[in-house]
Amino acid sequence: MQALIGLLRTMRPKQWTKNVIIYAGLVFDGQLFRPEPFILTTISFILLCLAASTIYVVNDLVDIERDRQHPKKKYRPLASGQLPVNLGIAAAIALPIIAVGGALLYSPRYAAILAIYIALHILYSFRLKHIVIIDILTITAGYVLRVAGGVLVIEVARFSPWLYTCTALLALFLAIGKRRQELITLGDNAANVRPIFKEYNLPLLDSMLNIVTTSTLLAYILYTIEAPSLLLAGNNLALITVPFVMYALFRYLYLIHVKGEGGAPDEVILRDFPLQASIVLWGLMFVFILYLPKVV
Repeated sequence: MQALIGLLRTMRPKQWTKNVIIYAGLVFDGQLFRPEPFILTTISFILLCLAASTIYVVNDLVDIERDRQHPKKKYRPLASGQLPVNLGIAAAIALPIIAVGGALLYSPRYAAILAIYIALHILYSFRLKHIVIIDILTITAGYVLRVAGGVLVIEVARFSPWLYTCTALLALFLAIGKRRQELITLGDNAANVRPIFKEYNLPLLDSMLNIVTTSTLLAYILYTIEAPSLLLAGNNLALITVPFVMYALFRYLYLIHVKGEGGAPDEVILRDFPLQASIVLWGLMFVFILYLPKVV
């Protein structure tokens, strides 16, 4: 029983919240209230979670010795011994077979996206995470693939390329913020726990964070002006949502620089109410602007 609990913990169900971004194609193409696309996207979300869990299991298997030196990661099931290594290996084999095999039943193109996603992140676990800058770009590519999968599975017609740009920049923003906080938390032991930290320092990460923050906001503003689905909605109200995005970015920076958080973006979002409120209000307002003309 303890081993199964350890397996579930290793699969990181809390981090499945990142996969909600697969619904972007459904929502921003104006198909949110159509049953068939919604069901297909939800099934795809579940399979994506299994694919993502594959990466978490593989990553913990690869990093088991380094995790034992980390102040927090040493309590992970594999590092602590709660999950036997042989069970972890079995899960790393079974999960991608279930995910890709399930996708093949209804969308070969989505199955291909999942296969690429898994292969890219396995390559990340073994090699790419040790190459400076490429490591965070690989994380970014994973988010773009999530969005692309959601777009392919339901055949969207008006999905703006600017949303790919916004997704990539936001993923970079979160990845750089996480690297920065890990570097501070680990201190002098950073390079021992994660060798790539030999190539990073705070001035570099802060400069990168400043560039990406500005770029993210500008890309989102351009999206609100240029998106085909918003133009078809018959209004120009999307710019009203920009302050919510600006606040969320600034709030996250506040949590990083002042509160010393940001090591795990999903945990930060789940426990910071002002950040949650800004995201929820942005989502509600955006859906209202996009879908109201179709209702009335």
